[in-house]
Amino acid sequence: MFDRQSLTALQSIFIKEVTRYFRIWVQTLLPPAITMSLYFVIFGQLIGSRVGQMDGVSYMEYITPGIIMMSVITNSYSNVVSSFFSAKFQRSIEEMLVAPVPTLYILLGYVLGGVSRGLLTGIIVTIVASQFVDIQVYSWGILFFVVFLTSMMFATGGLVNAIFAKKFDDISIVPTFILTPLTYLGGVFYSIQLLPEFWQNVSMANPILYMVNAFRFGFLGFSDINITTALILISAFIVSLFSLAYYLLNKGIGIRS
Repeated sequence: MFDRQSLTALQSIFIKEVTRYFRIWVQTLLPPAITMSLYFVIFGQLIGSRVGQMDGVSYMEYITPGIIMMSVITNSYSNVVSSFFSAKFQRSIEEMLVAPVPTLYILLGYVLGGVSRGLLTGIIVTIVASQFVDIQVYSWGILFFVVFLTSMMFATGGLVNAIFAKKFDDISIVPTFILTPLTYLGGVFYSIQLLPEFWQNVSMANPILYMVNAFRFGFLGFSDINITTALILISAFIVSLFSLAYYLLNKGIGIRS
């Protein structure tokens, strides 16, 4: 399983994924920088000046981790869902599955490609954010750990979406009707402590809430959610999604049918 041929296959898939989004960087890497700049101008400067402070820091400082995390989530997910569905639509994924390459390496190749785009986009947006706010980091370890786990989780989720998708319209259903609402309701622009108790409890069912707050803890040193609980839940989501993706790929569900 850990032979040279399989590792070469993993490397090839990963390089293909990275080359793909770099080749169309105007569509993959530039839009997040522009979009997030608008968030900083509108929510950070215009609205933030009226909101004042949130949990002892300026409103712009408060929303910065959430905005960065939004770009990581969106790009990790979209990279894999579009790439894998295109491979499935062109039927090139079938050749890969019948080749003497372990399913695990195929899965890792696509997921790591999505992770790389998510992390790169996060770096770009962080550079943009530094032009609007003085960025200070409380814990580099937690910061990198959370952003890596989050990008891995949504890259894997994108692959699961692509496996089940039967037409191009299907790959936009989850981001539009599930991912976007959960992101905006995940504490990016507000603290859940501002919500009534009932809605605080409802928010606890939102997995993105844990990611945003854990990431915010890495920057600012405080969070609405216990950091240990957040990391455990994020890890559990990754294991569940990764196991599901591996099972679906191994059985050829949604591909060979």
